Amino acid sequence: MKRSALYSSSRAGAPPQPAQDRAPIATAGDVRKRRWLRAINPSDPRLLWAVIGLLAASTLASLLALGGQIPQALTQKDIDGAVLKTLETVQLPSKAAQAYEAIAPSVVRVTGFDTDKKSGELVQRSVGTGVVIVDKGIILTNLHVVQGATVIRIEFADGLQTTASVTGAQPENDLAVLQAHKIPDDLTAATMRSTADLAPGDEVLAVGFPFGIGPSASAGVVSGLQRAFRSPEGQHEMRNLIQFDAAANPGNSGGPLVTMDGQVVGIVTAIYNPSQQRTFIGIGFAVPIENAASAVGLSPF
Repeated sequence: MKRSALYSSSRAGAPPQPAQDRAPIATAGDVRKRRWLRAINPSDPRLLWAVIGLLAASTLASLLALGGQIPQALTQKDIDGAVLKTLETVQLPSKAAQAYEAIAPSVVRVTGFDTDKKSGELVQRSVGTGVVIVDKGIILTNLHVVQGATVIRIEFADGLQTTASVTGAQPENDLAVLQAHKIPDDLTAATMRSTADLAPGDEVLAVGFPFGIGPSASAGVVSGLQRAFRSPEGQHEMRNLIQFDAAANPGNSGGPLVTMDGQVVGIVTAIYNPSQQRTFIGIGFAVPIENAASAVGLSPF
């Protein structure tokens, strides 16, 4: 199929040029040169390879003229050796450290206050943890951390402090949904991950404020799934919990349980201790994130 011309150097029917405006008569050499140039097709791949060949030959000639050595082609052995050398000399962060770095911007400190009847001042009554699940300032925490509090105060990862309101609750799973009244400009929401493929032995990280200290991170593994736990007061029993052995103490409540890629699989809700002491003995429980997300009407999976 004939292609339409993109442009033309002359106009059809144009009058002949006056003698003084005509180009000088071409010589035989000029004619041969123009025929050679017209014979070259810029889109011909042979032209590209010819140019590459000329450049390679020119580079090689320059190296030899300067007494340089021709570089050898890299082999797989060379590449493997370079990687091993890098691993020997560069200290890479651990998986737990990478998980913490991923989740830390979304972890908040949650403090509940009561009003003192005599002085009218606010008195701290509880401290726990929360995790931002929507970047508009929607936070998940434990209901027992904020229930009955006169004032709820949030501290974000960047240090911003603000108050918050309870906008939803799921008492059967000890969950509360908070809305922060102010949020940082660059607030980051946590990434949630389905627990469908979670298995005992999977590594996890618990991040929170144990006894108000933190944010603190502790690593462990999933110890079991579909566990049941009855509160020490015996008020209700929670089911379908994730059991884990990463250290958790009072103050971790409401914090995220994350995988080594920093994705949230649960909300820390309770620790088990037969002596009724509020200290960790190696058994913690978290509400699966599917249940937790449903508390705010989210269905991420």
